[in-house]
Amino acid sequence: MFTLWRLRVAAVMVCSVVAEASSLNLTLDGETRAALAQRRLKTQERREIQREILSLLGLPHRPRPLVREKQTAAPLYMLDLYNAILPEGETRSGYVHSRQPASATPGPHAVAPQDSRFLMDADMVMSFVNLVEPEEEPRVFHQYHRFDLSRIPDGEVITAAELRIYKDFVRERYENETFRIQVYQLLQEQGGRESEMFLLSSQMVWPAQAGWLVFDLTRTTNYWVLHPSQNLGLLVILESMDGERVNPRAAGLVGSRGPQSKQPFVVAFFKATGVRLRSARSASGHKQRNQSRSKGPKHTAPSSQEALKLAETAENVSVDPKQGCKKRELYVSFRDLGWQDWIIAPEGYAAYYCEGECAFPLNSYMNATNHAIVQTLVHFINPEAVPKPCCAPTQLHGISVLYFDDSSNVILKKYRNMVVRACGCH
Repeated sequence: MFTLWRLRVAAVMVCSVVAEASSLNLTLDGETRAALAQRRLKTQERREIQREILSLLGLPHRPRPLVREKQTAAPLYMLDLYNAILPEGETRSGYVHSRQPASATPGPHAVAPQDSRFLMDADMVMSFVNLVEPEEEPRVFHQYHRFDLSRIPDGEVITAAELRIYKDFVRERYENETFRIQVYQLLQEQGGRESEMFLLSSQMVWPAQAGWLVFDLTRTTNYWVLHPSQNLGLLVILESMDGERVNPRAAGLVGSRGPQSKQPFVVAFFKATGVRLRSARSASGHKQRNQSRSKGPKHTAPSSQEALKLAETAENVSVDPKQGCKKRELYVSFRDLGWQDWIIAPEGYAAYYCEGECAFPLNSYMNATNHAIVQTLVHFINPEAVPKPCCAPTQLHGISVLYFDDSSNVILKKYRNMVVRACGCH
């Protein structure tokens, strides 16, 4: 509830504007409230909104990626993951790009069943771009890739990681041959000599094959996270069945010099290792409120005679449904905040909020708890004794946000309790 309250304030800054109007004894109807919510934000207000929402997203500052190209391989694949976990009925996000048939996976960026399982269990997914510049030497018979894993947030553990390399269809020269692709972890670089390597994974491919090849890197990436200095990169070697090395590009393997939409990348799935604690400000705030309430006088439920009087009164009392507790419209636009350069999807989302009267009698549409019903009765008899119940969320759902970090890696993160689905009196 506290998070939703902060989000509501940060999203439209309605509260501060309404407070100003209230101090002037102005009555605000629905149209006036909407007009106030839509007014142009001042610079200071925009900064405050940005700061609050960044805090909700768990980001210390606004990411400023050096490269913001959304049509490259990693963002396109991550966008497919994002669309795969959207609830039914929500609008899919996407960019216009060509998709070619593939046999290695169901499609150039289709989400395989294995990745779907990883995705459902993950709290966060992160892709890593290749840091190695394109090699100019055409006679190099290997691919060298290196990925920076130092940006992984604290409290997250890798549950699965994959190296994804695209293979193009090849017609000439190797038409009837079969190749073995081997992925090695570099253990120690030997100047001028063969480097010390450890075989991680291998696959058999043929020239007519086209699509994304996926290699498991789970153990290796976890090792690199614990020992960053040992992250010397990966070496991809292609051999014929006779053991003769083959130029990867000639056999269709796309490297760092290939099209942007087919660049190699690593994707990792994460799970939080522990429960995140509230900030000191919110925890202390709740503690102080609870302490102040505990010091107040105790109040009892109404007697039977009082209850009969309440029942008679309730027959003549009606609450306007428009004024009753219910879910209200609230849309948070990342584009209006100027964040479209680092947030890939969504452009914004419907957060909603709860507002309205929890007055006697509580109707069925108010979704009131038994405690709220009793509290309403006591308040009706003695308004000075206890306050009315509060209109608050009874059901919250999460959202997923796809964005660039400062290193131009793409992150897909799930955020809980960001959308109000139902309201009630508490």
